[in-house]
Amino acid sequence: MTQTFDLIIQNGTLMTPGGRVQTDVGVRAGKIVAIENLSAADAAEIIDARGLHVLPGAIDTQVHFREPGGEHKEDLESGTRAAVMGGITGVFEMPNTSPLTTTAQALADKITRAHGRAWCNHAFYMGGTAENAPEMAELEKVPGCCGVKVFMGSSTGDLLVADDESLREVLSHGTRRVAVHAEDEARLIERKKIAEESGDVHSHPVWRDDETAIKATKRLIKLVRETGRKAHLLHVTTAEEMLLIADHKDLISVEATPQHLTLAAPECYDRLGSFAQMNPPIREERHREGLWWAMRQGVVDVIGSDHAPHSTEEKQQPYPNSPSGMPGVQTLLPVMLNHVSAGRLTLEHLVDLVAASPARLFGIIGKGRIATGYDADFTLVDLQHKREITNDWIESKCGWSPFSGDVITGWPMATVIAGRSIMRDGELQGPAQGQPMRFFETKNPPG
Repeated sequence: MTQTFDLIIQNGTLMTPGGRVQTDVGVRAGKIVAIENLSAADAAEIIDARGLHVLPGAIDTQVHFREPGGEHKEDLESGTRAAVMGGITGVFEMPNTSPLTTTAQALADKITRAHGRAWCNHAFYMGGTAENAPEMAELEKVPGCCGVKVFMGSSTGDLLVADDESLREVLSHGTRRVAVHAEDEARLIERKKIAEESGDVHSHPVWRDDETAIKATKRLIKLVRETGRKAHLLHVTTAEEMLLIADHKDLISVEATPQHLTLAAPECYDRLGSFAQMNPPIREERHREGLWWAMRQGVVDVIGSDHAPHSTEEKQQPYPNSPSGMPGVQTLLPVMLNHVSAGRLTLEHLVDLVAASPARLFGIIGKGRIATGYDADFTLVDLQHKREITNDWIESKCGWSPFSGDVITGWPMATVIAGRSIMRDGELQGPAQGQPMRFFETKNPPG
């Protein structure tokens, strides 16, 4: 009897936990059910992946989609559309919206807003504050919650946990991993006059200097040691922080962004002006090299885009009135595949950073690997395809990218979610049917 499937991906090189395998993968009811030669089988849809590498679906664990409250910059529909165009199958969205995502009702509202509009799978951070900390053990269990997010320093929005007492309170309630933006607020306030008096975006990494980040990270290390709570340090930017964290990996996981791994001061500010402005800042070359050292040493666990779009008009305001942040969800994979092409990391390492490690660290059910029984989420890439990133390719409402004009080697050719093609060869395949991700509820999820 002929085997039948909903989807067969044929002739591709599968990036499996056991290594690269040249074979087929069969899908039924949104799950991987066969990894073998399926040339004699039938399917409702067949994708010929000859010449392509089939990755487990890539997950971007830090995006700001601005809804509710900032929909002129981005919303859940446009942000997830950008994601799938860039080969991303799932996103973790941040809580510094308006209103803030600090209650069960606010997070449930985001889930409702995403229903029927989100192109990819999704989950949302609960914002951690001194006020909601006592309820955090219950709040972090709300369906669709991926974890807790804390801002130690002011950035975009009103979430802020600036002092150690409040941060200790957040860390002391609940068990989910706490994602942290680590900049020292007192030092930011003390040094803000540097930015105000200069009026020059080149002073952004001078105002928000190395010590601002290092001081906050030292404080965080002390508090996670006291409380035993696991933390996820977002967008690390300094070589010194990476050296510090390397001795505390039992409690702290680390994110790096494509921007900080690719751009460097002062050149990026010369070329892009305030369009290169983000928090923490793009720093000089020695720090970029420090991040790559941490990548090679295994200190970095995850690549997240910190997708944080603003309109062109907003970014063109005189510094420091220009807002910090840049889009990145659509360019995360192309930029990192270009680094693979250049020999800076292997494809296997990239798969771990964008698929296996996010699933392991955050306890995502059914994601992160190509294996029978797992969700049929795939990102198909052409490692040889060369293409220029252009602003007219960007699906984000902001309509620009800091990487516009860069010629990239390595490109996402198809995005498959739950066994259904969502993007193929640069074209969306509707309708939008992304679903909330599910998470293990145990204190220590597998891995």
